Amino acid sequence: MGFGEAIRTVLTEKYATFSGRASRSEYWWFQLFFHSLLACYFIVSTVIAATTWNTSIGLGILVIAFFLPQIALAVRRLHDRNLSGWWYLGFIIAWFVPYLNLLAIITLIVLFAFPGTKGPNKFGLDPLSPQSSAEVFA
Repeated sequence: MGFGEAIRTVLTEKYATFSGRASRSEYWWFQLFFHSLLACYFIVSTVIAATTWNTSIGLGILVIAFFLPQIALAVRRLHDRNLSGWWYLGFIIAWFVPYLNLLAIITLIVLFAFPGTKGPNKFGLDPLSPQSSAEVFA
């Protein structure tokens, strides 16, 4: 899955879909897009902040618009690793515990970086297998 296809899949086809699986490329391409968008926003808002007083409204809109897709994508990525999406809630809770938050972030990055399970698992077909792409376009 390429950059454009990952963005299109997450934002249009699976905006708030918590079922199924997401490949590594889908997850990391979308993260690159989202964080590039945040960086562009902060650059533009820094320039605009010199002339206006309120630039936080745009950040709020950006965060609200991407809140559900980010969580849904993370849950689908955990499904690809054959883990329940409820683990993500545990990691979010761990982020609020001092010293445990760093461990939770590192663990999530490692989980998202490793390849998913080969073949079908209890959450669906392998997103990289030819069968799953044939099923989508059937």
